[in-house]
Amino acid sequence: MNFMTALELGASGLKAQREYLNVVSMNMANSRTTRTAEGGPYRRKSVAMESTPLLSPFDTAMNSEMNQQLRGVTIRGIVADTRPFKKVYEPNHPDADDKGMVRYPDINVIEEMVNMITISRSYEANAQSVDSAKKMFNQALKIGQG
Repeated sequence: MNFMTALELGASGLKAQREYLNVVSMNMANSRTTRTAEGGPYRRKSVAMESTPLLSPFDTAMNSEMNQQLRGVTIRGIVADTRPFKKVYEPNHPDADDKGMVRYPDINVIEEMVNMITISRSYEANAQSVDSAKKMFNQALKIGQG
C-alpha cells in the first residue's frame, strides 16, 4: 500500500464518521420536536454506510494483488427510522390531540450518546491512521535525504 492509499483509507473513514456525527447531533437536538415542516413529530435519522472499492478500476488493474482488495467506506444515505412515536399525556401542549396525547420522537438520548462516543472513537482511530501514514512518509523522506 502506498502513502496516498493509506491517506485515502483514513479520509474515507473520517468523512463517513463526520456525517454520522452530524446525524446523531441532529437526533439529539430534535429529541423533543413535535412539529416539523413535513408535518408531525421529528423522525429519528440513521446513516447507512457501505464499503466501496478504494481504487478506480484502472488503478485496480495496475496495482498489485494485495492492493486490489482495499475498500473504503462511504455514506449510502440517511434514512428515517421507523420506530413508532412515543405518546405522552399533555393536554395543555399545543400539539396535543383531542385525547390530550402528544406524539414525540422515539429518541433515546442515552443511545444517541453511546453512538456519539463510538463515532468519536472511530474518528480518532481514522485520524491516528492518517497521522501514522504522514509520520512514516516523513521518516522515509529523511532516510532518502540522509
